[in-house]
Amino acid sequence: MLKPLKPGTSRASGRTFAIVAAKYNGRYVDAMLRAAKSELIRAGAKEVKVVRVPGSFEIPAVAAKLAQSHLPPLSAVICLGVIFQGETSHAQHVGWGVTHALAQIQLQHKIPVIHGVFIFEKEEQARARCLGNKHNRGIEAARTALEMAQVMKEF
Repeated sequence: MLKPLKPGTSRASGRTFAIVAAKYNGRYVDAMLRAAKSELIRAGAKEVKVVRVPGSFEIPAVAAKLAQSHLPPLSAVICLGVIFQGETSHAQHVGWGVTHALAQIQLQHKIPVIHGVFIFEKEEQARARCLGNKHNRGIEAARTALEMAQVMKEF
């Protein structure tokens, strides 16, 4: 069951973020991207760098490069993509590969990497989770990035 979003209270206080977003299934990813970027800007982010890649499988390569080489250091990297389950197991393989790679990136570079790559069975699921403001996963990803940036600052 989807829970409605509550107003965000986290502040970015001049922090820098990056969003890596797939072009594939653009209708849904674009909506999450707009929502995430707006939420970061609303919270006071100093910079939000957006990098587009062909599909979800390509997200980890760019996320790793950003985590490794960005100056000033990023507060978090948000990764956004949408995969639809087809008749084969390809979606699960892509999803697992992305999940594993993103986990490794955040451990290796000690930077929050927010996993916003979703596998949906039906377009109605994507519409409900990506296109509106009531349950938008892009907003949730941005709020997670803001919260994790604060947690990491405390260390």
